[in-house]
Amino acid sequence: MKQTFAIGIGGAAGQGVATPGDIFAKIFSRRGLHLNAYNAYQSIIRGGHTFLTIRTGPEKVTNMGDRIDLLIPLNQDTMDRHLGLLTAGAACVYNAETIKPGAAGDDVQLCPLPVSKLADITRNKVAQNTLAIGAALSMMGIGFQGLESVLTEQFKKKGEAVVSENVGLARAGYEYATLNFKPFASPLPMTENGYAVLSGNVAMAMGGAAAGVKFYCAYPMSPSTGVLHWMAAHARKAGIMVRQVEDEIGVINMAIGAAHAGVRAMCATSGGGFALMSEGLGMSAMIETPVVVINCQRAGPSTGVPTKTEQGDLWQMLGAAFGDYPRVIAAPLDIGDCFRLIPEIFNIVDRFQCPGMVLCDLLLSEGRLSVDPRDLDFNPVIDRGELITRANGVPSGPRTNGAYKRYQINESGISPRAIPGVPGHIHTAATDEHDEDGVLISDEFTNTVKRRAMMEKRMRKVVGIEAAIPPPSLRGPRNADVTLIGWGSTKGVIEEACEILSEQGISANQLQIRWLAPLHGQAIVDVLKGSRHTIIVENNYSGQFARYLRSETSYAPNGHIRKYDGEPFMPHHIVEAVKEQLTGKTKLSVPTHEIMV
Repeated sequence: MKQTFAIGIGGAAGQGVATPGDIFAKIFSRRGLHLNAYNAYQSIIRGGHTFLTIRTGPEKVTNMGDRIDLLIPLNQDTMDRHLGLLTAGAACVYNAETIKPGAAGDDVQLCPLPVSKLADITRNKVAQNTLAIGAALSMMGIGFQGLESVLTEQFKKKGEAVVSENVGLARAGYEYATLNFKPFASPLPMTENGYAVLSGNVAMAMGGAAAGVKFYCAYPMSPSTGVLHWMAAHARKAGIMVRQVEDEIGVINMAIGAAHAGVRAMCATSGGGFALMSEGLGMSAMIETPVVVINCQRAGPSTGVPTKTEQGDLWQMLGAAFGDYPRVIAAPLDIGDCFRLIPEIFNIVDRFQCPGMVLCDLLLSEGRLSVDPRDLDFNPVIDRGELITRANGVPSGPRTNGAYKRYQINESGISPRAIPGVPGHIHTAATDEHDEDGVLISDEFTNTVKRRAMMEKRMRKVVGIEAAIPPPSLRGPRNADVTLIGWGSTKGVIEEACEILSEQGISANQLQIRWLAPLHGQAIVDVLKGSRHTIIVENNYSGQFARYLRSETSYAPNGHIRKYDGEPFMPHHIVEAVKEQLTGKTKLSVPTHEIMV
């Protein structure tokens, strides 16, 4: 990832930080470049500090990176916060009339724009934004035609006058920079490739459509609301019924009801909403009706920090509802995987008739990534499992004296499921414990015999689920100096940290966990027992995955790296912590070391 270029755009909420980011993203993707974008913002309408990072390059870009090559501060606060972080070769483009630059590092180019002079024909409140975009593209060696095309698309709904005004401003900034600012040492390259740019929320929604979801419901809750937005916008074309519900209790019950009626149903929320769904998930397990719930994690507890990322909900999902029941929990590794994972987990939960939970986070759900369109152009195999419908022809299923046994006890724990209305398959579906035909049980005899048999039947599914999902695999040299263990969204930043460590003479490999429950505990231990030094990396305070791994396998790593300030890891956070821990191991022989970033 050496050949990357990163732009940081900062300002107050309401200053239009997101629009320049959208324009840059379109231009970069149309040049055949990969990109990764992350917006750090506060939960307010106006004011505060917002900082958008967009990083691009000809090879895959997996994270926001460590450096900023071009800073575009839209207010003084951003200049004061970030100018000192720029290193040699970087540049800062700013409004010379409202912002004072302060002290810049060696070989950092300051590029003041005379905004009033260049924008004297307009009263556009965000003229500085468009001028800065034009200046930046000139310095990057990108022709103006591509920018003009994107600006036309961006503002066409506002009318020809607005389009013309913004194109004129961008041209003025472009030409001024060409005459007055030094271009970057290497022009931004171009390839023959073409990429789509997706957020994780859009990717999960599209994954649901590809999986055959026919019912989606949600209560709007950041950062999961983007899934609802996509579903609502494409509901008719995709043949999906979409409902915004009054609260998350209604959401989970409505989704389970739709799934019980025979369609694939999905919903999404964040930690607070998921807490309200917990009892409903127990119903899904008891009546053995599959449903998929997406949890886009944000910083907690309670309302917490709604616009910041964290990996703090693992134990909440492991303990969702009460009692023992089979469940599937998976954490997408990147935004592209947000799309691929949804059809996979639907096939698993349909086959094993249990709830499935997708443990995403704000970094992925609201971040953006370039994706090869060919990766989105596929029809996944849809496995509905033991589902009896009218479409099956002659109704069939387990029977004794003509009675349909919905919850037949068998070796696999999976009983053929008939959707309501199939002739000859009447049964009871209730949240109480029940016999094979669904009739409720509660007396002392059935509690000691039938209850135990039914519980064991359900839990036998866990063995089948574990066999159906692939174990994690080690990436990198087997005999590395250090093994970095992560789960979910930390994949990309750990990859780059391994590359940097290798360049600095420390060999590193990576074990990234995607399927969290059931956990391939023995497979993980078999990999780690041959490692020289193991460190678990996660975005939470308490080391939730480290505790989970230890509870399942008794395995404890040599060290931990944890970050819980609401912002994602950057490569240098991991690199510096690894070097410190390895040094501590050498000098002090400390068996377990921990670094909070």
